[in-house]
Amino acid sequence: MTVQLQPPVQSPVTPAAPPLRIAMIAPPWFELPPRGYGGIESVVADLVDQLAARGHEVTLVGAGRHRTAATRFVPVFDDPPSARLGTPAPEVIHAAGAAAALDGLDVDIVHDHTLAGPLLARGRDVPTVVTMHGPVDGEQGEYFARLGETVDVVAISDAQRRLNPGINWVGRVHNAIDVSSFPFQPDKDDYLLWLGRFSPDKGAHLAIDAARKAGRWIVLAGKCSEPAEKAYFESEIAPRLGEDVEYVGEADASFKRQLLAGAAALAFPVQWEEPFGMVMIEAMACGTPVVALRRGSVPEVVDHGVSGLIVDDYAGFADALRTADGLDPLRCRQQAQRRFDLPVMAAGYERVYRALVEGSRDLQEITADTPGQRRSAGRAG
Repeated sequence: MTVQLQPPVQSPVTPAAPPLRIAMIAPPWFELPPRGYGGIESVVADLVDQLAARGHEVTLVGAGRHRTAATRFVPVFDDPPSARLGTPAPEVIHAAGAAAALDGLDVDIVHDHTLAGPLLARGRDVPTVVTMHGPVDGEQGEYFARLGETVDVVAISDAQRRLNPGINWVGRVHNAIDVSSFPFQPDKDDYLLWLGRFSPDKGAHLAIDAARKAGRWIVLAGKCSEPAEKAYFESEIAPRLGEDVEYVGEADASFKRQLLAGAAALAFPVQWEEPFGMVMIEAMACGTPVVALRRGSVPEVVDHGVSGLIVDDYAGFADALRTADGLDPLRCRQQAQRRFDLPVMAAGYERVYRALVEGSRDLQEITADTPGQRRSAGRAG
């Protein structure tokens, strides 16, 4: 394992307080930023760049190569074990490699985005922040609840935090994107868009049925590589394809932006308590309104009547698809810039880091914008 050094980043922003020394541990599965699929990796890469731009010293632990502004990069794997995504051994090896890398470094805080890594937080003298990127129920929720106050957990939505009050939450910071990298297109084409991973939870079949009922053409683009995704596609999507339903495969970063910018609306009939949903803010950045069911984080992300339409019941989804293109694309874009641009996310995490480093345990001091109550002022050892 080698450490790759880069020259210090010249920050365009001078922090009011001294810079922090941050260790950022990314998942091992993809390079940063990812070239295709990899939502968590995209968030981590953007956060690293933003923190570096704010003058902080960031040590990034990942896999393969990186194209970030990290001060140091430690690749645990020479090549990301992408083909083994979901298997335990790479996760455990990555956690051990990250721990070894941090042994020789003097850092103020560790921000861990992996599954196995937080197990090692108990032996650290500095706080370990964990972002919950996925579900907080089931075994994963039980795991993080059992970690107790050895980790300080940040939610990506208030909806996610409410689902499991047993986790040691210290606040919430919404995910974000580089809004400037998404093209704003005020004049839309006549198609609707569904974009995501082919799973019943994402509701592509419902988007098709609602678009057909609304008399609108819909384009589908998404990941369909795993056995469960292929089975769902064959049983629910393939029989519904036709002249008014077009499947264009998995979209890379460029094609995704083209599709989002041209769409009259994004259909988001989510069927689970989605903790965030990056595609919603990506659509908004392009000036494209979102039509979504009221599940999970949707009411936090979509401003009803401004950046999209929130539907309480699927029975009204088709009607919303008919009328969504009456919303102002510019206001959609402005909402994305104001609430979900990268500097907003970075500032939220910086507040969390500083409060924990300085020993503040009051959630009102460290959450980005929504206060709550912290259960205890102590740390478990």
